[in-house]
Amino acid sequence: MISWLGFYIMILIPSIINGSDLSLRLQSKFMPTSFSPRNIFDTHNNPTINTINNNKEDQSGSGGGSGGRGGGLPPSPMQFPPKLPFPKWLSDFTGLHEWPDLDPPYIPLDFIDFNKIVNIPIHKQGQCHDTNIKTKTNTNNNNNNNQSPLSILRTPKACSFDCFNCVEIDDVYTCPKLSQTFDDGPSMATLKLLQSFNQTGLKTTLFTLGVNIVRFPEIYQQCHLLGHIMGSHTWSHKFLPSLTNQEIISQIEWSIWAMNATSNHLPKWFRPPYGGIDNRIRSILRQFGMQAVLWDFDTFDWKMLGGDSSGGTTSSNNNRRKEEDVFSEVEKFKLMKNNKGLILHHDAIQKTVDVGIMIHEKLLNHDQLTVPLCVGGIDYIKTFPK
Repeated sequence: MISWLGFYIMILIPSIINGSDLSLRLQSKFMPTSFSPRNIFDTHNNPTINTINNNKEDQSGSGGGSGGRGGGLPPSPMQFPPKLPFPKWLSDFTGLHEWPDLDPPYIPLDFIDFNKIVNIPIHKQGQCHDTNIKTKTNTNNNNNNNQSPLSILRTPKACSFDCFNCVEIDDVYTCPKLSQTFDDGPSMATLKLLQSFNQTGLKTTLFTLGVNIVRFPEIYQQCHLLGHIMGSHTWSHKFLPSLTNQEIISQIEWSIWAMNATSNHLPKWFRPPYGGIDNRIRSILRQFGMQAVLWDFDTFDWKMLGGDSSGGTTSSNNNRRKEEDVFSEVEKFKLMKNNKGLILHHDAIQKTVDVGIMIHEKLLNHDQLTVPLCVGGIDYIKTFPK
């Protein structure tokens, strides 16, 4: 049985950051540009967020429309029942007996100090410039932050990546060797990705969703056994800045429990869905001993799935990105950045996996790193014996 005590060993183990990278991060605190993402689970609106690299196909910054699952988007994982048994140690701790749905319940944790959570207002996706409106705030925080204006998101106190591409000193967003990372798995498509990396002998970093882990535990285990680094991508891909503190904790804790129950480890590396992170979320994440991993090149591979720039679906192929578009842009980025950087891919669908494989085998087949190797960090906070 997996010891629960390990989860309480949450002293932050900082990654080693060299001086030159530190200088680059301080110089690059704010790097604004925009694109319109699509939530792979939710069917409500998904407005604009911001990313570091500039995509010429969509620079309007306009709000998104319907985030439906047409055009080749992955099916909701809730179609499939969990395969992973609910472990006794987790049942004893939570009092529950089955894995939750897309909205996991909040389970209090002794090591979380709400007084250490930075006082930043909740904001919706794309709600970055409405400085005159008031927004709901955290009722679950001991701090009095009622009616805080969104203008704080422009300040270093908030350091919002999704709004203004602000990065903090402990955020990982680039790498000394151009390297790939993959979000939203595990899925059946992940298996083909593993085959490609097996052929080159290289390892990658996979940011996984708890709801997918418990439905494809054998694929998660295979990724881990092959030496790939497994990171957290939350439980169910929620936009974290729109959640209360307790809801954020729920997304993180249930993701960690799914990873622990599947492969007996506690993750060190965390990627927020849509890059949705500010210092409120970082202050929660740090109490878990985890670090945020962002990116400096987004492939926009989701645009190959038949979506238009507003996040809806289209019957025309004219608005779709093609594999050769993604490949060409990565090739240009590689030359421009002298083979340095961190690439964002997705492994929930075969089409996005295929372009990731193309880039891996034709551009990066001899020399790329996992996230911990990028910054000289540890693979996991703790690994338990089986």
